[in-house]
Amino acid sequence: MKIVIGSDHAAFETKEFVKKLLVSLHHEVIDVGTHSSDRCDYPDYASALAKSVIQNKLTGILLCGSGIGVSIVANRYKGIRAALCRSSYDAEMARKHNDANVLCLGARTNTEDEIKAIVASWLESGFEGGRHTDRLKKFEDLGESC
Repeated sequence: MKIVIGSDHAAFETKEFVKKLLVSLHHEVIDVGTHSSDRCDYPDYASALAKSVIQNKLTGILLCGSGIGVSIVANRYKGIRAALCRSSYDAEMARKHNDANVLCLGARTNTEDEIKAIVASWLESGFEGGRHTDRLKKFEDLGESC
C-alpha cells in the first residue's frame, strides 16, 4: 500500500520512525516533508499531504507536536477525514466508523511504542460501511458559510 506521510519540525524524528516502521511492513511511503528538524510551519505540510491524499486516492499519516494543528488543517480539505488518534482504539474506530483517510499523531503526546501500536491498529482496521456510510454522507458537503 502507498501511504503519504508528513510532519513539521517538532515531529520530524517521530515521522522518520514511522517511515521506517511502514517500510518494514512493506508499504511504499511518499514523504511530503519536512525533511529536517529546522523550524517550519505545519500547515504547509498538512496541506501538501491532504492534496496528495485527495489527488492520488491514498491514505496518509500526519504528525506534529500534539497532532492537533495538522488535524485541523487537513480537515479543511473536502474529501479528507483526518482523525487525531491517541490510542489503538481511537485508530480502530476512526477507520471502522469514520472511514478516516488521514491518521494524525502527536510526537510529544505518545511514546514510540504507543505510536507503533496506533499505526498497527490503523493499518489493520477497515471501514465497516452500513449505517456509517449514511452518517458520512451527512457531512460530505459541509463547510459552507453560515
